Amino acid sequence: MTSSYRLPKSAHTARPWRIHEIANDFRVEDVWALPTPGSAGDFPRLVQAFAEGNSAEQSVVVRALFAVRWKLGELFGWDQPDSGVGTRVHTLRDRLPTDLRDASPGPNPQTIPFTSVYLTADEWVSESANRTVHALLHIGWVPDETTGAYRGQMAVLVKPNGTFGNLYMAAIAPLRRLIVYPPMIGMLGRHWQNRADDPNAG
Repeated sequence: MTSSYRLPKSAHTARPWRIHEIANDFRVEDVWALPTPGSAGDFPRLVQAFAEGNSAEQSVVVRALFAVRWKLGELFGWDQPDSGVGTRVHTLRDRLPTDLRDASPGPNPQTIPFTSVYLTADEWVSESANRTVHALLHIGWVPDETTGAYRGQMAVLVKPNGTFGNLYMAAIAPLRRLIVYPPMIGMLGRHWQNRADDPNAG
């Protein structure tokens, strides 16, 4: 998996996602095509696959980077309970229109510290916050106008916490785009294909 799956921000902003009406004060940080081809009704399977994850498949480098990040967070207090969603920042669920608030928010990711915000037929949004940033993970199901098939698309939206938050996001951008996201997306693609090849998979 390489950065060839990285998309322009317009791939997210040009689509009529519900997130635009809810989080217009967040900026789009990254957009990625997911190697998860399917049909119109396969989005729930993508949500399940992404929520389950598989941290055991992460590369040694990625695991080491996350270990360093959590250690720095512990040393500098970036991840204290009073820095997260519901304390430093309000949850995005407070902004939801009635139809989204009354619906199931969807599953919480199991391998990353995010909490689900809402789930629709083609969008799933989860959020996380600490001293540096309030971040949203947006997973969408995108039709291919030429083939009629569908695939997943991932966007990361952020609201940095002041100057330090902006500096932090700029500093980690190369690590995210070159080391963290590509193997994570590749892992998702392998999981997706393995389930497609298994006739007993749900």
